[in-house]
Amino acid sequence: MNYPDSEKPKILVVDDHPSSRMTAVALLSVEGYEVLEADSGVAALDSVSQSNPDLILLDVMMPGMDGYEVCRQLKQDEHTRLIPVVFVTALNDRRARLRGIEAGGDDFLSKPFDQLELSARVNSLVHQKRLNEDLDHAGQVLFSIARTIESRDPNTGDHCERLITLSKSFGEFLGLSRAEVRDLMWGGYLHDIGKIGIPDTVLLKVGKLSPEEWTVMQQHVLIGERICQPLRTMQGVIPIIRHHHERWDGSGYPDGLKGNDIPFLAQVFQMIDIYDALTHERPYKLALSPEESLKIMAEETAKGWRNPDLMEKFSAFIGAQAIAA
Repeated sequence: MNYPDSEKPKILVVDDHPSSRMTAVALLSVEGYEVLEADSGVAALDSVSQSNPDLILLDVMMPGMDGYEVCRQLKQDEHTRLIPVVFVTALNDRRARLRGIEAGGDDFLSKPFDQLELSARVNSLVHQKRLNEDLDHAGQVLFSIARTIESRDPNTGDHCERLITLSKSFGEFLGLSRAEVRDLMWGGYLHDIGKIGIPDTVLLKVGKLSPEEWTVMQQHVLIGERICQPLRTMQGVIPIIRHHHERWDGSGYPDGLKGNDIPFLAQVFQMIDIYDALTHERPYKLALSPEESLKIMAEETAKGWRNPDLMEKFSAFIGAQAIAA
């Protein structure tokens, strides 16, 4: 595949055997890639930090730091986690492939290289990496917008940051999956992103909103959903954005969902959001103690507003946190 020089994908070939590197370099150069070389795990990490390659072709067995450790370090780093890592293994080495999966590898190739297979896999992963980067950049823009919205309202303080911390802890307490915990944490930032479309006269009004103003305010969940809808990475967060003001008895908005028709993560997030609001000062109220806040939430649960089972678990979670502190 031919690329303009300014857009040539960079491939880093990591192997302690010069002959193996030369073979890969020759095959990839013919395909139009800019090819970099490293002869050890340490050299590979240095090269990644300096050149930010689009893909890494990584030998498994190297002296000192092996390929598995290189991959683990790359996948744990926020700046390099999206770089595809293709492990080079011996033919049919099942154990090596399993270890590669555990380390976070994206694909595998066997020696000796088949040129067509090498070309197809590298091209596919480079394309996917660039799509993922576009999505990641778009997500970062959304988080920036969310922080700007929070700064518009001086009443909430560090509300979003606290929600992220509490979401991670409560999600892990409930035994949610890593993806669900991540969606809860992202919900901490993005749940009110739709307030960007709410006029300041409504958003920043001191005192009770009129029925007309309340109708306008309720639109923020629908605006937020529309903002995040195009992003595939946000699909798990969208139910939180749209439904975090629903109530167990169907008296919430925007859809009046009842019981377990309310998405579970929206129910979980709602507990966190309400608790944080109760335990921190606002212009219209003083901060309440954890005990007072849980009492109010229990009363609302008795009215039919919250999931009773989830409320019981949340109370246990807050109790466990107090003991740990």
